[in-house]
Amino acid sequence: MSDLKDNRLVRTFAELRGAGRKALLPFVTAGYPDLATTAELLKDFESRGTRICEVGVPFSDPIADGPTIQASYTDALAAGVTSDEIFDMVRSYRADGGRMALAAMVSYSIVYRHDAASYLAGAADAGFDAVIVPDLPLGEGGAVEPLAASRGLCNVMLIAPTTPPRRRLEIAEHSRGFIYYISVAGITGERDQMPDATIAAVADLRKHTGTPVCVGFGISSPDMVATVCEAADGAIVGSAIIHRITDTKGLARGQLVRKVGRFVGELLAPVL
Repeated sequence: MSDLKDNRLVRTFAELRGAGRKALLPFVTAGYPDLATTAELLKDFESRGTRICEVGVPFSDPIADGPTIQASYTDALAAGVTSDEIFDMVRSYRADGGRMALAAMVSYSIVYRHDAASYLAGAADAGFDAVIVPDLPLGEGGAVEPLAASRGLCNVMLIAPTTPPRRRLEIAEHSRGFIYYISVAGITGERDQMPDATIAAVADLRKHTGTPVCVGFGISSPDMVATVCEAADGAIVGSAIIHRITDTKGLARGQLVRKVGRFVGELLAPVL
């Protein structure tokens, strides 16, 4: 089994924690509006100081994504984006010197269809550092956790507000890289504020685990990033970024990347 201390995601969080800093984790849909644009967005985010990014693998029936991300998945799938092409895009990003830690948000249906061992090997070889499989609960993952670790990949697990306290600790024990704490029950989407209960729950969870805790679902502004990071190790922003890609996808690629990148730069400000 590979030593995950050598994993780029693990190293990044260790460096941030050592410097007393928190992380912004922007989310992009691979292939939306096309893979070349996704690659340019990754480069732009990194140039602004982003250290970690989530890459969504399009799926026809996501279980927790709201309409904004669902629509981006639908468009990418309609354009014929495949897992192999996503791996090639990440491979090219690495070959061009890309250094961000990358986590693939991917449905287990896709992992299973490709054979878990083959998919995880492909993800690791391409340059991913972690997988987040939102529809694979603790205890039902079979060999995914050890298979991921054997390839040097972190298997990031999710905790919901409805997860019982004892179950939260079990998930925290098994999650690698970081723990994805879902801020609200329901689906992804932009919101105006973060529930106080979420901040309290994250603060309590961090008393019981040394694994970084990052909060996602609904974070849409620099102020919300700052609020979340008072308790958490990082803030995950998805729908608000995809919304801006949708609003600008009629522009030339360079213009789209600059406009979306400026928004990510604003979100980064509280943690730089």
